Amino acid sequence: MEIAGLAAILMAIAVLLVVVSAVQPLARRLELSETVLLAIVGIVIGGAADLVLRNSHLEIFNGAAQTLLDFPLNSEAFLLIFLPILVFQGALGIDVRRLAHETATVLLLAVVAVAVSTAAIGFALYPFAGMPLAVCLLLGSIVATTDPSAVAGIFKEIGAASRLTRLVEGEALLNDAAAISIFTILLGSITSHHKIMLGGAVLEFLVSFIGALIIGIVFGRLTLMVIPALGAAPAAEVTLTVALPYLSYIVCDEFLGFSGVVATAASGLTISIYGPSTFRPQTWRFLNELWQQLVFWAGSLVFVLASMLVPRLLVGMTRWDCVLILLAAGAGLLARGAVVFGMLPILAATRLSPPVPTPFKVTMVWGGLRGAITLALALAVTENEHVSSSIAHFIGIIATGFVLITLFVNGMSLRYLVLFLKLDQLPLIDQALRHQILAIGLGEVRDQTREVAGELGFSSNVTNTVVEVIDRRVHSEEQANTFDTALGDRQRVTLALIVVANRERSILLDLFRIQGLSRRVMETLLRSAEAMVDGARLEGRFGYVRALRRRLRPSLRFRVAQVIHHRFNFDTPLMYCMMERFEMLMIGYFVSLSLTRFMRQRMEPTLGTRISEIVGEVLGRQCKLLDEALQTLRLHYHGYSEALENRMLRQIALRLEEEKYDTLMSESLLSEELHRELHRDVEHRREQLDFRLKFNIRAGIESRIHNFPLFEGMADGVLHDIAMKMSIHFSSPGERLYRKGQKVRTVYFISAGLAETHYPKHDVRFGAGAVLGGEEALKDERVTATSRSLQFGHFMTMSARNFRKLVEDYPRIGENLERLSQARHKGELPDAQLLPRDGEDASQSLPSYDAIDLATAPVTRAIPVRQDGQVSDA
Repeated sequence: MEIAGLAAILMAIAVLLVVVSAVQPLARRLELSETVLLAIVGIVIGGAADLVLRNSHLEIFNGAAQTLLDFPLNSEAFLLIFLPILVFQGALGIDVRRLAHETATVLLLAVVAVAVSTAAIGFALYPFAGMPLAVCLLLGSIVATTDPSAVAGIFKEIGAASRLTRLVEGEALLNDAAAISIFTILLGSITSHHKIMLGGAVLEFLVSFIGALIIGIVFGRLTLMVIPALGAAPAAEVTLTVALPYLSYIVCDEFLGFSGVVATAASGLTISIYGPSTFRPQTWRFLNELWQQLVFWAGSLVFVLASMLVPRLLVGMTRWDCVLILLAAGAGLLARGAVVFGMLPILAATRLSPPVPTPFKVTMVWGGLRGAITLALALAVTENEHVSSSIAHFIGIIATGFVLITLFVNGMSLRYLVLFLKLDQLPLIDQALRHQILAIGLGEVRDQTREVAGELGFSSNVTNTVVEVIDRRVHSEEQANTFDTALGDRQRVTLALIVVANRERSILLDLFRIQGLSRRVMETLLRSAEAMVDGARLEGRFGYVRALRRRLRPSLRFRVAQVIHHRFNFDTPLMYCMMERFEMLMIGYFVSLSLTRFMRQRMEPTLGTRISEIVGEVLGRQCKLLDEALQTLRLHYHGYSEALENRMLRQIALRLEEEKYDTLMSESLLSEELHRELHRDVEHRREQLDFRLKFNIRAGIESRIHNFPLFEGMADGVLHDIAMKMSIHFSSPGERLYRKGQKVRTVYFISAGLAETHYPKHDVRFGAGAVLGGEEALKDERVTATSRSLQFGHFMTMSARNFRKLVEDYPRIGENLERLSQARHKGELPDAQLLPRDGEDASQSLPSYDAIDLATAPVTRAIPVRQDGQVSDA
């Protein structure tokens, strides 16, 4: 019985999936690229099917052979079904923030290299091919796009440098778009018999690229905005990401005339950046695993199906075609080499991109493999009824031969080139760290093995034999350990800061599993943690401290909310911003404490006491700064602070309870029914905590102004009137309050915090209870020095006009201001206090000036110093 129709197609796909599943382990065993082996399998299947149809003795297999050769997938279906999946997953799996430093390099490889290769191949073939220049350039655009799957697969398998893999994958995101855009322009010119206008073509490309970029980002952000509204439904959230690449691709490609590839890549990059802080960690892991599986199916099938067409495309090939194929391959290699070796040094010299080592350049040139997209574009030409048979024959043969050369020559030798250039070896830091980690880790494994052996009753002979083997490994690693001599203090501090920032990111992702925490807050903290990783990796301690400071600064949204509060007396935006700020400071403080413990307990044995002290001091300053900021807020919003802490701790307790039930279930101590019932109970109690806390931004203004010496002797009724005219201002470290020569429009009353005025020969610090700008406002003068906030502070403000009116109505306030000014000039005022005294020990409210240095001093000063007074060379 012969299978036909839809059943035959599904049967063919199922058989191909079985073949694909066998290729992966076989390729690993043969030490071949999976893509190369898939191409071989596809060619064999296509050739065998063609042989079956031509042999009358094998008629029984005609149905299966016909189904494979006439598979209902044309070039358009190839691109529409498989390309969005391949591009989106490629974008999703990229570390965008690390790739951002390579933007110029990626754009050069993805756009400039494609354009240069198109021109070089086209002009090289034109004198010999007997075809119009436009046709030769069309062939150049078809074979200009590289396929990263084979290259990246080889790199990952043999452990090549991560930067090399990142550059290749980044290039692949956009080179398809560049090649397809050029291909579309050239094919349109050939089929319509119109000449190409270079200026118009460039403009069309730029509009297509930029328009698609905007659409892709918008679609990605819209998807992320919808996720919270789905109510933590993982299946629905993941389903949206499956729909996203097709929506982006089809809307741009079919309706707007933009590049569907660029739109899909932009939407994938957007999800990659903001996904970890939007999706729950479990959902994010599942989402990535699902997309890895989808791209494995799509990539494997598209390569096998495209390779099956090779025998058909090569029908009628002559010896001269072989010469043209070699000519095109040589021109393509030379063009890519000219771009990589000629233009990348220019980017490095102009500091547009980090330098690329020569071994990387050699590998990138030789690794320019072509694959399924090239075959699909060649198929599109052969299927186009407006293209003559001679052109279709020329394009089909030369493009297919080009793909085969890059796969079987470059692809099969690339592994050995990478090994020859020693790109599979660990960086020096990792090599030095490897022995250190193994020596410490194996020592712990040895002790644990001996302990477990005793508990389980293993004989002493067996125990001693196994422990001796581990002990010899420990001794060997200790002998080979060159960590202290191979790495200087600067490198070790950089390594420690990278580890700390990565650890902070892990802690934040773990905290994000606790439902109820603000997504916006977690997104902000995660972004800053990743910025600290990048800062430490690129600039060491200076980059880390710089990124840490950026976290402490208020966002644009917060600043706008404060302006609205001051100008229009509308509190709601600032109220929501303050709630998020409160939560962010609290989480940041808890994480800082955890990082300090991690440094002492886990990193100090590896990196040494001195490095641990240097990095620990930076963490300690950060912790003090956040602690003082929380003290300031707790002083004024004690009820809200306690309620927020209470809810966070209850949410943590519920998470721990849920994990305990999961553990008991895994140990078979709970039945499935009881496990579900307990989880429902936890969810019910979690829902009871899912409410927004109330935050009154103006709470207690009247009671606070009692602490100001300026209002000493004023009646309660007057203080009530004064409070009604005041607004709230939340300052941040380093924020400028007045610029020298500026006219005072706002008078600041420091309720809690610290400010500093910089005079030519000295600085004056103001603490809780002080007033800034009052004297200048009364005299309607400009300030003579710059003032800035040194800490997170809680200020009350009043317009200069209202302050002058207030002093006019109550002369006692003017007298108090004059008295305080004279006392300050005579040096009779006490030290600036961070918080109001309220009768407690004054030392408890003194600011930590080391934390102030971290937040406000130049980066070169906000670094730990050694005990001998010298700046650490770390």
